[in-house]
Amino acid sequence: MAAAQRQDTDDALPEGLAQALRATARDIAALLRTATETSVDVPGSEWTVGAAAAHLAHANELMTDLARGRERPYGDGTPQSLAAANERVLAAFGERRAEPLAAMIVEQTDLFLDAVARAVADGDADRTLVTPLGPMSRPVLASYLLTHMLGHGYDLARALGRPHMIDRPRVELCVPFLMTAMPRVANATAAGLTARYALRLRGGTAFGATFDDGAVAVTPGPPDRPDCVILTEHVTFLLMALGRRAPWPAVARGQVLAWGRKPWLAIRFPTLFTAP
Repeated sequence: MAAAQRQDTDDALPEGLAQALRATARDIAALLRTATETSVDVPGSEWTVGAAAAHLAHANELMTDLARGRERPYGDGTPQSLAAANERVLAAFGERRAEPLAAMIVEQTDLFLDAVARAVADGDADRTLVTPLGPMSRPVLASYLLTHMLGHGYDLARALGRPHMIDRPRVELCVPFLMTAMPRVANATAAGLTARYALRLRGGTAFGATFDDGAVAVTPGPPDRPDCVILTEHVTFLLMALGRRAPWPAVARGQVLAWGRKPWLAIRFPTLFTAP
């Protein structure tokens, strides 16, 4: 990407987001290049390292098409339909070698950012895009792409016994997508719940989630008189949101704190959603 075009992309997205996307794609590629064998199982998943990397390569290509304003049907927005679509794609896409997949992940991330830059240059930056999880702006779609790469990058790091790439600044950049997605991935366990949650990342973003007989609304700031305030360390927050970490161990380690009129609601909160 040319320097001027890269600057256009950086200016079109929230501060640090374009850089985080580039860095995360390259971190994942570097991780894959350490793999001597991609048939290694990913802990807690039915996928191997090769399958997870293939999924990332395809997902980045899909996100690039979406950033160009193209419609790409992919399930019906439910976690179950997305999982089924993933399996269909993996069955048809046979590449499992580390080096080609590493190159694809980086290339498609760069093409995604190129698509954002072109939209800015064409005066199309404000268009609402159709995505597998509903309508989104390009900045929220970019946050979605980062969140997706970090989740699977974490899985690959665990499988290969390497450090993961999730950190506080990158988690902050995932929050816009998570706030957008939460109402769409609330599950049946939320039925009948009426409660107001204030969610705070330690030293960072705060937002609210209000349940009204199971229907959830997410707001940029905490609600008035919340029933439960949850304070979470950044990495723990993202891993719980993506279904990679259970709440009880995090509570036991002091990574999650809760207070308010109904602090016991905190332990229920992660179970109200099914990670996409």
